[in-house]
Amino acid sequence: MAGKSSVFDMIGPVMIGPSSSHTAGVVRIARAAIRVLGGTPDEVSILFYNSFARTYEGHGSDRAIIGGLMDFKTDDERIRDALEIAKEKGLKYHFKSIGNSSIHHPNTIKLLLTKNGKSIEVVGESLGGGLINIAEVDGFVANFSAQAHTLIIKAKDVSGAIAFISSVIAQEKTNIATMSVSRKGKNDLACHVIEMDSGIAPITIEYLKSLPWINELIYIPDIDL
Repeated sequence: MAGKSSVFDMIGPVMIGPSSSHTAGVVRIARAAIRVLGGTPDEVSILFYNSFARTYEGHGSDRAIIGGLMDFKTDDERIRDALEIAKEKGLKYHFKSIGNSSIHHPNTIKLLLTKNGKSIEVVGESLGGGLINIAEVDGFVANFSAQAHTLIIKAKDVSGAIAFISSVIAQEKTNIATMSVSRKGKNDLACHVIEMDSGIAPITIEYLKSLPWINELIYIPDIDL
């Protein structure tokens, strides 16, 4: 990055100011993505779309995304040196710019992450003021903020699945804030994304995981806790 100035050079490492979409939001997208993956990736391809594609280096979004992938919080001073730290840790990363995509939000990042042979795809949108939307997970519509406790359940498209999952969560005495379900086709794999006001017990998570029609369950507590 020699010879280039960035927002970090002007305001320091704290994620504040006019470029919060390009810094704080980017960090939070990455921190949500590694929770979907289950840890810091071994390798990641990062696609910046639209305004991000034009400004990600000057605004420090490259350092912000890599810092977030190492689970640095938005005010972590190490973000300034995130690219160098990632290389020291052996994290392989690749950047790509797509400057004009009408189907994507102006501040969109697609992450293709790999860890121990497992690969996932996460699409995140930075909405301003550090707020984010995780728009897609592995091609399924997701639309969660990572500000609530979130369940991502990939399951067979069986009758009564939504009602059953809701009833199990109700036993935890937590409210469901949002729920969305998308599927690849009728009787095909479905993805349930559920945001809750509070967390659920590990035994409940393990019970849901044990159900034969549930292929995968990912539980993401509020990433700011």
